[in-house]
Amino acid sequence: MDVKRIQLGMNVNIQRSDGRVHLAAVSVIDIERRLVGVEWFEAGDTKGKEVDLDAIFSLNPELRKPLALANRSSSQKSHDSSRDVPVSASIRKKNDRRTVCNNPNQSISKSNPSLPKEQHDPKLKTPLVVGRRRGLRSQSASDTVQKEEHPRPSGKMAPPSRLPSRPPSRPKSGDDGSGPQPVQKKEGKEKVRAPPRKSNCVKEVEKMQKQREERRAKQKDQISKIQEYDPTNPNWEFLRMIVEHRSHLELHPLNFEEEAVEHKICVCVRKRPLNAKERNRKEVDVVTIPDHCTTLVHEPKQKVDLTKYLENQQFRFDYSFDESSTNDMVYKFTAKPLVRTIFNKGMATCFAYGQTGSGKTHTMGGTFTGKDQDARKGIYAMATADVFKLLKSSAYSSKNLIVCASFFEIYCGKVFDLLNKKKKLRVMEDHNQQVQVVGLTETEVTSVEDVLRLIALGNSARTSGTTSANQHSSRSHAIFQLILRVNNPRRQLHGKFSLIDLAGNERGADTSTSDRQTRMEGAEINKSLLALKECIRALGRKGAHLPFRGSVLTQVLRDSFVGDNSRTCMIAMVSPGFTCCEHTLNTLRYADRVKELGPGKGEPKPSKPAKSDCIPSSPIHSDLAELEECLKESGDPDSSLEVMTFHEAVLNILQAEEALVDAHKEALEVRNKTCKEEERLVALTDDPDYNRDDYVQQVVQLLQAEQARIGALLGQFMEFQEKLVEEETASKKVKRLPFV
Repeated sequence: MDVKRIQLGMNVNIQRSDGRVHLAAVSVIDIERRLVGVEWFEAGDTKGKEVDLDAIFSLNPELRKPLALANRSSSQKSHDSSRDVPVSASIRKKNDRRTVCNNPNQSISKSNPSLPKEQHDPKLKTPLVVGRRRGLRSQSASDTVQKEEHPRPSGKMAPPSRLPSRPPSRPKSGDDGSGPQPVQKKEGKEKVRAPPRKSNCVKEVEKMQKQREERRAKQKDQISKIQEYDPTNPNWEFLRMIVEHRSHLELHPLNFEEEAVEHKICVCVRKRPLNAKERNRKEVDVVTIPDHCTTLVHEPKQKVDLTKYLENQQFRFDYSFDESSTNDMVYKFTAKPLVRTIFNKGMATCFAYGQTGSGKTHTMGGTFTGKDQDARKGIYAMATADVFKLLKSSAYSSKNLIVCASFFEIYCGKVFDLLNKKKKLRVMEDHNQQVQVVGLTETEVTSVEDVLRLIALGNSARTSGTTSANQHSSRSHAIFQLILRVNNPRRQLHGKFSLIDLAGNERGADTSTSDRQTRMEGAEINKSLLALKECIRALGRKGAHLPFRGSVLTQVLRDSFVGDNSRTCMIAMVSPGFTCCEHTLNTLRYADRVKELGPGKGEPKPSKPAKSDCIPSSPIHSDLAELEECLKESGDPDSSLEVMTFHEAVLNILQAEEALVDAHKEALEVRNKTCKEEERLVALTDDPDYNRDDYVQQVVQLLQAEQARIGALLGQFMEFQEKLVEEETASKKVKRLPFV
């Protein structure tokens, strides 16, 4: 028997377990197991079974004939089947090689008339598949064929054929029932045949199509959301996330009608609006002020897989002012409660702290209209107006007080008088441990206009530099003081109000890439801010050691940190821009550490005993060690060894520089005297009778003394060069300063 006679899609006779014989389509040929998988369509379902090859050849004797005779028999059978059974046009396409038999009995009787008629199945009323679509792969019999008379479950082989284009014909009356059964009608309607099951391939295609439609709908939704924002903004995704986060917040900003609460140490935050440059750069506002004491920073982050997300950080302070707050509102809740303190023999201090360009000068000095500043709308002027108002009130008019003002700056550890052509001043301490700024100009004022003129004069002389944030960045601490004194010859101090505009605290780039002047500026600003923070913290811990000698700024403000009647307010200014997020977080963390006024570790250290009358302050080097100790006790992260070593190197330069300059000035004065003496000796030589021995002896003495002075001065300059090298080496070990 030639197995090659059996081909896929061929119609062969099979015998069911109940004895019925009918045609079925060959779907699988397993030569090794000598099995043939066949399928047929019955009662709306595709059924199948495995048949032994010997059974196939016994029921289909034409397969035993020679190949030529078998081809003619097969052609004749196909011709008869196609003549008796109509085939739909869609099945007769070129890529669908199928033949449908609507009357299995007729085909069986023609192909094998010797079979008994009663053995044919009268229930077979659906077409049989005799061919396969082009490209359909054959499967193993165990995976594709069901056992007999059981419908195939979903997920197996697809139905081998489509439904015919028209329903099968009804049998004639008097038929013995061996043909197809007639279609039954119920209530005047034809019985609807169940649709064929879908193959796995079709289901996968439909699933992919559904996913594609969902993906396109999601993309369409994203595009619609993008169109709500500026598509040219590179940070529109962060903007969308921030707007979505804000939509879930309940906003209750500070109201001007609310009453100000008095604090011994008040720490507040003010957010400025985006400026014109930031709006032109399409920067995103990353700071939110939801209520009167909360500040949120939406820090943009990016994962390793480039997924963007926000890290929302929350800070709480005494007051939080949003971008709509005016200088009047800020003054009402910050500096105004401190004015009455100086009339009660107290010391009041108000700091403006923040990054360059965050609005410190705008808040303290007054609002700007272009390049013109309106000083009347600054805290300086508003505090002065309230001082004169209280001075004229009935409660204080009888105390015979006068108001004086001074304005000076601290730059690189040196004090300069802004009201006297930036004259260099010296900070000294008297026998009562009161710090005195020797030579500081103190002017009596009688009106707000007098104060405004002094402020304008001082601001014009203030040291500034160019930074990435501002063309005229303030690189010094400006201190404006309103002093109440008793109007008598002794002019006793009654109270003092210090208003400080601190230098910009923005972090610089890598210190190894900056020039020495910038590094020294940054180091001095950083050191003064560290010392200021520790002094304010000590103010909240009664009896704690006050490291005021840690910087010149805290030395000058020492009297504002001692005593029970001292009050301090710090206004942290933040920029809302996307590019300023790191500086904003740095400012808020500094202000947050200032507000942490819990008890320190260990017992408070007593203050240093008094020195002698009117002597300079203690060496800064020893006080830097005390500052470092305070930072370590409080667990401050800014007390790293590299940072403190760098500060020490900078301080050594400042100390050596001052001594070197003084020695050089003294050498110049002596040299001028020597030159005059040499000129006198030279004039003696005009006399013919001058004493040559005395002339030579005196000139030699002058030159030897000059040589000794030059040698000593040269040694000081050599030592100073070594300190410069040490500073440069230390700067390379510090990546970033904490506050600059």
